[in-house]
Order: sequence, then C-alpha cells, then structure tokens
Amino acid sequence: MAASVYVVAKFVAKAGKEQPLKAILDALIAPTRRELGCYRCDLLENASDPRDFCFVERWEDEKAADRHAESPHVKLTLSQAEPLVDSPPDLRRYHQI
Repeated sequence: MAASVYVVAKFVAKAGKEQPLKAILDALIAPTRRELGCYRCDLLENASDPRDFCFVERWEDEKAADRHAESPHVKLTLSQAEPLVDSPPDLRRYHQI
C-alpha cells in the first residue's frame, strides 16, 4: 500500500493584499476536498502575521497529489495568486515517519 503524502503550501501576501489572497485561497478548498484521494485540505492563517497563509493537505498517494497539482482549479488559483504574493508559494511534500 502506498504511503499517504502530506503537502504544506505556504503563501505570503504582499502588504495590503491579504484579503484578496485569502479569498482566492479559500475558494480552492471545496473543489480540492472533492478530489479523489484527498483526505484533508485545510487553509491556515498565521495568528501573528495576517500575510502568512498555509495549506495543510493529506493525499492518498503521490499520484493523487500529482493530479491535484495539475488540476485546473489549482492552476487557476496559482495564476490568480501570483500578483498578490511576495514570492512564489513554498510547496513541500512530506511522508509520515
């Protein structure tokens, strides 16, 4: 059986762009949760820095995470977020030890 994949995706909004970025990222949650192989998709906001957002996701396996990364709703979100962030999102994959 393939191991679950955990994805952590960090976005940092440009100053003054927190709310538009939050709305774009929030819109990604529902379609992601409906994807085959998605066990978890939560959007977090840093309690001490309102510019800092982070997705925490759990996927059935690497293939499910890959499908998600190539999905139209992810591509749209990344293109919409691009002008609102300080730098490209920090996307990392992990396996549970």
